[in-house]
Amino acid sequence: MTPHHIFGPVLSRRLGLSLGIDLIPYKTCSYNCVYCECGTTTVKTITRQDFFSAEDVIAELRGVLASRPHLDSITLAGSGEPTLSLSLGRVINCVKKEYPEYTLSVLTNGSLMPDSGVREELALADRVIPTLTSASQKTFKRIHCPHLSLRIYEIIEGMVQFRKMYSGAFWLEVFIIPGVNTTAEELARLKDAILRINPDQVQLNTLDRPPAEGWVQAATDAELERIRDVLGRSGIEIVRRKPPVSHVTKATTEVSDLIQATLCRRPSTVEDLVRTTGRSGGEVVKILGVLERAGLVASQRGTRGVFYAICQKNTTNEDS
Repeated sequence: MTPHHIFGPVLSRRLGLSLGIDLIPYKTCSYNCVYCECGTTTVKTITRQDFFSAEDVIAELRGVLASRPHLDSITLAGSGEPTLSLSLGRVINCVKKEYPEYTLSVLTNGSLMPDSGVREELALADRVIPTLTSASQKTFKRIHCPHLSLRIYEIIEGMVQFRKMYSGAFWLEVFIIPGVNTTAEELARLKDAILRINPDQVQLNTLDRPPAEGWVQAATDAELERIRDVLGRSGIEIVRRKPPVSHVTKATTEVSDLIQATLCRRPSTVEDLVRTTGRSGGEVVKILGVLERAGLVASQRGTRGVFYAICQKNTTNEDS
């Protein structure tokens, strides 16, 4: 049976060979980020709930990990904000109890960190990676189009409080959009916020896949290096566009299913899919052709070439 909540392993630029756990329905999020590779948010919410049975997710995970495959990370991520799920703590507990040999990471936008319950659940993970793009409410709103109740100063304070209680690896992703959060004033505010949060590492990231909004552009390597110098602290890593070289295990599902599961979460080039599946470029191209003719995937040119993504037909709504 093809897993519904477990995807990959995929080669992540930041985490290496990563097995993903998705606890959220497609594009259910507290943000509607202009740069999101998954497209437009369909349900914008800050209300935590059990979207899927934790038992079903754990059963799928046990099936995938039965052979103890090589992985650099088991990662709570996917196509929405994972901290919205009330299953978060139970799934993290299961991984740490039953599979302690793996590093458990959480990729989060950080918006729910003001919630003490969310902080307590995240504290069980080995590595937590929230995102911060601006310390200005105006720029925060422009980049993330957040739920109306969210305030960036409260989110930063939540990160500060989490860092004080957390003994694991705390990495902060700073996503750069040229001309938006790259001014002297923006960078000065970011520098102050990062100083307060005091992460173990800062990852400077920028656009790598087609964004939700076409006006978003990628920063050049030179721009990222300039920003690293302006932020002026140790432990700043520039996330390079070329995926890392890592050992790829053979998928237990059909290659076509693996490709579709990967594309549901992240647009990918043929080269990306070759690395993920371990199959030849010719075989990947052939499968993509079949999927595209069937109307299951669509292609779009991005900064690194042609990207493929699952066709989605959804409407947007926001709770209050």
